[in-house]
Amino acid sequence: IQMADSGAAGSRGGFGERGGRGRGRGDRGDRGDRGRGGRGDRGRGRGRGRGRGRDGEEKGWVPCTKLGRLVQAGKIKSLEEIYLHSLQVKEFQIIDHFLESKLKDEVMKIMPVQKQTRAGQRTRFKAFVAVGDFDGHVGLGVKTSMEVATAIRSAINLAKLSLIPIRRGYWGNKLGEPHTIPMKVTGKCGSVRIRLVPAPRGTGIVAAPTPKKLLQMAGIHDVYTSSCGQTATLGNFIKAAFFALGKTYGYLTPDLWKETKFTPTPAQEHTDFLAKKLVK
Repeated sequence: IQMADSGAAGSRGGFGERGGRGRGRGDRGDRGDRGRGGRGDRGRGRGRGRGRGRDGEEKGWVPCTKLGRLVQAGKIKSLEEIYLHSLQVKEFQIIDHFLESKLKDEVMKIMPVQKQTRAGQRTRFKAFVAVGDFDGHVGLGVKTSMEVATAIRSAINLAKLSLIPIRRGYWGNKLGEPHTIPMKVTGKCGSVRIRLVPAPRGTGIVAAPTPKKLLQMAGIHDVYTSSCGQTATLGNFIKAAFFALGKTYGYLTPDLWKETKFTPTPAQEHTDFLAKKLVK
């Protein structure tokens, strides 16, 4: 009893004193930069820095590539000029510049993925996002992140960067607007294989729900599909459909046999503009 009383009084209770010092360090951190509180303040400061970066994006886009500078200056009028010269798009703001009002995005799937570590399992979230303007352009983005919102946001940006043109055609007579794909195409990813076949006008999209959404975003109204493999693996299924759509411009049909008139690339055409130094 005497020892307990003395511990309560603080004469013998060293544990109590250490506890007090532990709390004291936390308080002392608030007073000085060297304390833990000071480091915490710097941590919050870095957080504010990241916030300022996002505000900067909202205020205005500062392009980092030559293509971005040409697009912002209005030297390139449409996405087709970029596709004509097979230029790589490294900034998603370029896509927003041309298609921001038309472009729609759809989260196809969010799935948890795990990695085994010494401390246990590390779980992250994988997002599949499709974007399209329902008029001949579609993209697919896949991103893994610790948070669902971050994964979706990053997947949308990657989908914009992977945006490709989709060639559309007719079944039978060439009356009205193009409504289907111009030829049979096949896409494969993993064990999943999907085949797209042109269909008569009014048929609709005969496909599973997963590729159907992608075909709608591409602006295709009538098509038959045939798939085999483990189509329950949604990631491979939608990738196979995306690869199949990308092949529509890889097939050389007789109407494309005309002699190609080569034009200078945008970088060559606007050399004088690109040679100027940027004024920040």
